[in-house]
Amino acid sequence: MKLFRADKLVDGTGAAPIENAAILVDGDRIKAVGRAADIGTPEGAEIIDAPAGTTIIPGLVDVHVHLAYSGAVDPNAFRAESSLIHYPAMALRAARYARESLEYGFTSLRDMHAPGGVVIDLRDAINEGRHEGPRIKAPGLGLTVTGGHMDQPGFADFISFRDMNAACDGPDCFRRGVRAQIKRGADFIKLNPCVGSRRDERLYRFEMTVEEISAACDEAHEQGVMVAAHTSGGPPLTAAIKAGCDTVEHAHWIDDPTLEMMVERGTFLVPTLAVNEASSNYIFGQPDPSPRTLHWAKASEEAKWERLTRARRLGVKVAAGSDAGFFLEHGKANGRELELLVQGGYTPLEAIHCATAVGADLMQIEAGRLVEGKLADLILVQGDPTTDIGILRDKARLRVYLGGKPISARLARAA
Repeated sequence: MKLFRADKLVDGTGAAPIENAAILVDGDRIKAVGRAADIGTPEGAEIIDAPAGTTIIPGLVDVHVHLAYSGAVDPNAFRAESSLIHYPAMALRAARYARESLEYGFTSLRDMHAPGGVVIDLRDAINEGRHEGPRIKAPGLGLTVTGGHMDQPGFADFISFRDMNAACDGPDCFRRGVRAQIKRGADFIKLNPCVGSRRDERLYRFEMTVEEISAACDEAHEQGVMVAAHTSGGPPLTAAIKAGCDTVEHAHWIDDPTLEMMVERGTFLVPTLAVNEASSNYIFGQPDPSPRTLHWAKASEEAKWERLTRARRLGVKVAAGSDAGFFLEHGKANGRELELLVQGGYTPLEAIHCATAVGADLMQIEAGRLVEGKLADLILVQGDPTTDIGILRDKARLRVYLGGKPISARLARAA
């Protein structure tokens, strides 16, 4: 057994911090949490006294990342790397990105699409002990219509890609797509029900039909997995929730009745504030962005804050997801999402709750809370993130434990 003692402990539930705290770990599970004086010193326990000023928090959870991608800011570079890197190399790179995320305290990640099943295989390697990394959930390939958000046009006629996405058309095809990804080992299904329009001034439009969304959700739920939906907003977003999507990603434009429906159904919102900031800053920094692109960027920047305020007020379950891998580097950039939640009106304690307990619930893993019986994923933070959330992005301040064991420092030393 291990007994951790520190000046403060945040358990992830949203409750007030415990002062002069202790947490007792037996194997990979938490046995007791509370005041150090109440827990005492169990016979035979290894004592880990954290330095003065340390706060213990649960391991962080980022529910929207893309481990297969580098986070290159230039969209042309992003497209180029997709055509130049082989899947084995992509898997090796994803392993490094996963490890870097772990070093920054992200003990659980939900990947949101990777070509060739590379992140499913990485997940398996971690679960089998062949690689040290965070807990991972992965959907395999995202399901999209032909020419949709994840089946991008613009390549020469003689270029074709294999296993980059799963293009489906029609309800039956989407059912087959769900079955194919589950056969490959998917933990959940990623859909693209709606997107921003490429051709006009609309901020959002249907990509899939309602029948297609419903067929995919019905099949996924019948097989016992959740459905995550890439969304923009408006009626297509509302239709996706009604059809059964369990989580909505991005979701800029959303009205109160839809938010209330999300509360009733238990639908999670993943606002991806960090990637919104990064992509908008890129657009604003271009010398001559197209009027449509500039209009969308300005409108989404305004909408993301207003939507967040109403979601918090109405009690929607908001989970932290950065979209690292797209316009954002893995590791340090993941924590930007917590800073932006605080900027958007959440207290630091609430932001930590979004990035621990809520994220773990979304991923359906027994982590995210420092309470008896949960997995002992935790971070010893030099400082108090409930007063300065930004310190969580300083790797030097963090000592990370996964299942009660400290992560190795080999990559940190090599860097």
